[in-house]
Amino acid sequence: MRNFTFSNPTRILFGRAVVAKLGPEAARAGKKALLVYGGGSIKKNGVYDVLTATLAKEGVAVTEHPGVKPNPVLSHVRAGIKKARENDCELIVAAGGGSVIDEAKAIAAGAKYGGDVWDFFCGKAEIREALPLFTALTLPATGSEMNSGCVVTNEETAQKYSAQSAALFPRVSALDPETTLTLPPRQVANGAVDTLAHIIEGYFTAKDPDAAVTDEIVHALARSAISSTERILKDPSDYNARASMMWSATLALNGLAACGYGGVTFINHAIEHSLSALYDIAHGAGLAIIMPAWFKHHLKTAGPARLEKFGEAVFGTRTAEETIRAFEDFFRKTGAPVRLSEAKIPAADIPRIAENAMGLIRLWGMKHEQPEIEKILSNAK
Repeated sequence: MRNFTFSNPTRILFGRAVVAKLGPEAARAGKKALLVYGGGSIKKNGVYDVLTATLAKEGVAVTEHPGVKPNPVLSHVRAGIKKARENDCELIVAAGGGSVIDEAKAIAAGAKYGGDVWDFFCGKAEIREALPLFTALTLPATGSEMNSGCVVTNEETAQKYSAQSAALFPRVSALDPETTLTLPPRQVANGAVDTLAHIIEGYFTAKDPDAAVTDEIVHALARSAISSTERILKDPSDYNARASMMWSATLALNGLAACGYGGVTFINHAIEHSLSALYDIAHGAGLAIIMPAWFKHHLKTAGPARLEKFGEAVFGTRTAEETIRAFEDFFRKTGAPVRLSEAKIPAADIPRIAENAMGLIRLWGMKHEQPEIEKILSNAK
């Protein structure tokens, strides 16, 4: 088990009716807020009304920035930065899933920067400051509500890249499981896949896999995410299942599930970001395709030990091959695709996908070359 430093400054408000508590929290940071949200689901599930009411009660003036896409795009980020500056916004409030929170983070950083916000994503500049961010989570998946990273797609260059800084940690995040009760099964599935992807990246690429306590955290989070998802798909009104899923997704990428591994790589995400950038596929759906394909490659290059350990603890399987099949079976049960063809992505595009992925792989400093990425993708035909 390697040395590590764990610090997470985000304050979590969890449970029923906690969104209304964001107003007083946000008001401490300023009186002019940019409210970032997506296609309008927060107006259907009541979050919009509660959030705007509590902000108004605390004397916080709101400028709205709706329309965030499921894969947030750079042009909309730039528009949000412009809007925040023109309205002298002192803070950002994000209401939605990971895409909304990711874009809000990019806006928060860009509003305090003299150059172009894309500089943060392509390695030209570091994020040193950002506007204070407050979030109301409505779709558990990315963990962005309690971490310091964000992902944005440059639609002009077809690059889906990430940025990270301690300045991007939300000040306070409100997690009310009741806000997820109306999520369609497809989004539930994508959230579950994304949650699993976050914890398997560290588990299977750890420099030091002999970190028993972190392994057990990963096993527990995986079991919780899987069982909660199955309960939700069976009974969408199951509050406790929604609560377990929401908290599992947050813990999966707040830093806790990689402590002691001594460094990890996010190879599955690097490859999937290429799929998202090129085909605008949902992130969770893309990961459901990539993960089993990468597991097959990992089995050949690293051996069966970690797959066997994970499978026994989470699925009750005995062999590495059975573990891979268990992942695929779970993804299929949720309705997620597990092959490129199921997402209508032709196998002939594999070299193009791999070439695109190499930009992020190099930026992240991972030691993989395009032929290897093509081989992994071939496992997903």
